[in-house]
Amino acid sequence: MNEDLSANYAGVFSNHLEPGNKSALLIVDVMMAYLDPASPLYAKAESALRVNERLREVAEAVNIPIIFTNLIYHEEGFDGGYFLRKVPALNVCREGSPMAAFPPTLQPSSHNLVISKQYPSAFFGTSLASTLRYMGVDTLLITGFSTSGCVRATTVDAIQHGFIPMVVRDACADRHSAPHEANLFDLQAKYAEVISESAACDLLARKGKTS
Repeated sequence: MNEDLSANYAGVFSNHLEPGNKSALLIVDVMMAYLDPASPLYAKAESALRVNERLREVAEAVNIPIIFTNLIYHEEGFDGGYFLRKVPALNVCREGSPMAAFPPTLQPSSHNLVISKQYPSAFFGTSLASTLRYMGVDTLLITGFSTSGCVRATTVDAIQHGFIPMVVRDACADRHSAPHEANLFDLQAKYAEVISESAACDLLARKGKTS
């Protein structure tokens, strides 16, 4: 039971993925629901928000595609299905609620794609995969909230749809450090590369020059 976790995974879950030819920045559910202390979903994500702001600036400067996602539900909530029943706190994301808004410092611009969803993965029930393929994107830098929820689901679906997921550690947040760190560990082991803000900026700049 006391076996070192890294040693247990070594040699089995230790391969690495390299970025492909064209990247996009996928900002998952960076919404007021996770940033406003009055929200039941508040995740103390202010630091991660600032990282997202900086990554967005770098991506824009080098003409890398930027895609935002948000959780948004009909005012009656029927489009949330059992997910909304399981997590009733998501009711704060009803259409028109201030909690469903993007933060003032990270608003999508007119040339950014916004994918609205009702379930954890940004790929489920949306046009994201086909849009990325049309754009020629093969690598996704994934950020956002929460690490154990929509970020994880989106990352797993990304690799299942044939994209190379690069999760930016500093740009993700969760309600507690334990699920945050546990999910980053598992994503790195099995589904993605988990990278720092500086590594993400380097990758964006490099891919922007070669795109």
